[in-house]
Amino acid sequence: MGTKTALPAAELGLYSLVLSGALAYAGRGLLEASQDGAQRKAFRESVRPGWEYIGRKMKNPGAGTCWDSEQPECQPLLPPPHLNLPGPTQDVADFEWVMWFGSFRNVILFTLSGHVLFAKLCTMVAPQLRAWMYAVYGALAVVGTMGPWYLLLLLGHCVGHYVASLLGQPWLCLGLGMASLASFKLDPLISWQNGFVTGTFDLQEVLFQGGSGFTALRCTSFALESCAHPDRRYSLADLLKYNFYLPFFFFGPIMTFDRFHAQVSQVEPVRREGELWHIRAQAGLSVAAIIAVDIFFHFFYILTIPSDLKFASRLPDSALAALAYSNLVYDWVKAAVLFGVVNTVARLDHLDPPQPPKCITALYIFAETHFDRGINDWLCKYVYDHIGGEHSEVIPELAASVATFAVTTLWLGPCDIVYLWSLLNCFGLNFELWVQKLAEREPLAHIEASLSEQMSRRVRGIFGAMNFWAIIMYNLVSLNSLEFTELVARRLLLSGFPQTTLAVLFVTYCGVQLVKERERTLALEEEQNQDKLKPE
Repeated sequence: MGTKTALPAAELGLYSLVLSGALAYAGRGLLEASQDGAQRKAFRESVRPGWEYIGRKMKNPGAGTCWDSEQPECQPLLPPPHLNLPGPTQDVADFEWVMWFGSFRNVILFTLSGHVLFAKLCTMVAPQLRAWMYAVYGALAVVGTMGPWYLLLLLGHCVGHYVASLLGQPWLCLGLGMASLASFKLDPLISWQNGFVTGTFDLQEVLFQGGSGFTALRCTSFALESCAHPDRRYSLADLLKYNFYLPFFFFGPIMTFDRFHAQVSQVEPVRREGELWHIRAQAGLSVAAIIAVDIFFHFFYILTIPSDLKFASRLPDSALAALAYSNLVYDWVKAAVLFGVVNTVARLDHLDPPQPPKCITALYIFAETHFDRGINDWLCKYVYDHIGGEHSEVIPELAASVATFAVTTLWLGPCDIVYLWSLLNCFGLNFELWVQKLAEREPLAHIEASLSEQMSRRVRGIFGAMNFWAIIMYNLVSLNSLEFTELVARRLLLSGFPQTTLAVLFVTYCGVQLVKERERTLALEEEQNQDKLKPE
């Protein structure tokens, strides 16, 4: 009730003003804290002097200079302590971001560019063989990166899943898929299989976990789709073409086999009008986002500050709340940029890949919370929806969510932090349903029915604000650390009560109402577009 009701324009304007002012105030506090702590000894490992954009180093005033970040001997030097010269610095605590867009930037660009050129050539010469050409190029890239024995290891997993799919038993295919995934996540099998990788390099662990984990999920999807559609008679070649598509191989996103097979099997794919413009726009947006993140890290040390709890504990309450929120926003941006780059290449290959995850700012219910839309679609199709049905009953929903987070725990790699993260988010997902069921019963249902639709929306917005911070706290556990999460919770809920608690909730409430208004507007536009398409 009230979800499709508009609020007065003046009220929404007030919400916008409050939210903008609060973000500016909290951001200023976080900026001052970042600059004050730049010279702390605890920051030396993760705050690097110099100014970089997309891995390229610019001149650093007050320090040594270097234009080539690829040469370790040219790294800029800090000024002598007695000079105390100011100079730009950058938060480099996220090694994945630094490697993707710094150390291994050229390798990634070269490999993906080669795929694009190779795919274009094959599409022009032999479009009916383009799926095979994608797989051959992907397999060669895997051999060149990880070695031939690693390729043979993955081929063994593929063959095992193909044989299981011939038996037509979904439970067997799913069980084998989970066993295969567990073999890449748990010792001693993970150590043994890691030995198949040739050589040693910085990204070896990341590429091994990504390529192996996604292979297990793709093989499981293939086997389950084969069981669901025995009349289609999928072959081992179809599985290999699906698994070794290079843009998705190491980092995802994952497409379920039925979608990938239907799209890649088109002999003469045709682009929609304006599609190339959208692809170019997506590529430009990804580059702009990378530059924006690099610039942001020169002023805000959001990844380094939480590692120094003594320093973080001295932050104002508003800056601490902004720090917790920005950690989740950054993780979303990182996923959106990575998937944006990969999806741009996939769209050039006439595929329709999963969309980037929904922005954390627009999330106020657990049912829509995810950081990888491909994994979310995979889990929903094969586990969550299969067990939970309509997701309207308490017991089936509990069973579905427990099974889903059990698989997610295995995917992330079982450990204490992942166990806690899964438990908290599983509880949050079920608690939403419990509250919904409670609201449908008397006397709460009668109380809400007596309210106007606008007031009902306001009341629901209050619960949405509390849910928003539950989502932040539950996910901050895994994205940062348990100790930092405890610090934020203690400051916002205990020592800051009631002033800080109510202030943060009110600002969040304003944001939730603005998000609801945006959703309402988009829903109305969608209804209008559908009405135009209906025959008269």
